[in-house]
Amino acid sequence: MVSQRLLREGVADETDLKEIIPPDYALDKGPVAVAECFQEIPCNPCSTYCRRGAIVLENINDRPIIDYDRCNGCTLCVSKCPGLAIFVINKNFSEDEATVTLPYEFLPLPKKGDVVITLDRYGSPVGKGKVVRVQNTRYNDKTPLITVTVPKDMIMNVRNIKVEA
Repeated sequence: MVSQRLLREGVADETDLKEIIPPDYALDKGPVAVAECFQEIPCNPCSTYCRRGAIVLENINDRPIIDYDRCNGCTLCVSKCPGLAIFVINKNFSEDEATVTLPYEFLPLPKKGDVVITLDRYGSPVGKGKVVRVQNTRYNDKTPLITVTVPKDMIMNVRNIKVEA
């Protein structure tokens, strides 16, 4: 059951997110995927491409369930998700910062080392982050992945970036 806000505005609220937040033991071990896929629609590239069998769908219309004992945050599912609904979060990037890896289909692409504006699910600015990785290989299916630093308490809030010209 999704929230009224998600149905009305297309943006998940705390009740939706509560269902998909990785458990503490998974966050403590390193990078992990977060599937913000709240609709039951026929879609399965994330589970098809996951080499570790960490994304489970009982049938193609189910929401993906991540097995955090298997997920190592490899990011393969992020670029394969046609809904741009999967992110990889790493709470252990450094002592002070975490990272969020997100799909980014805008131009210009940021470069490693750039400082970008971090955005929440509404597209509202929530801070700044440093780009620590840009993945744009043929295997990414034309969906570049950007890894950006965020304060640790923002790993479940930052879901996009804005590149300043």
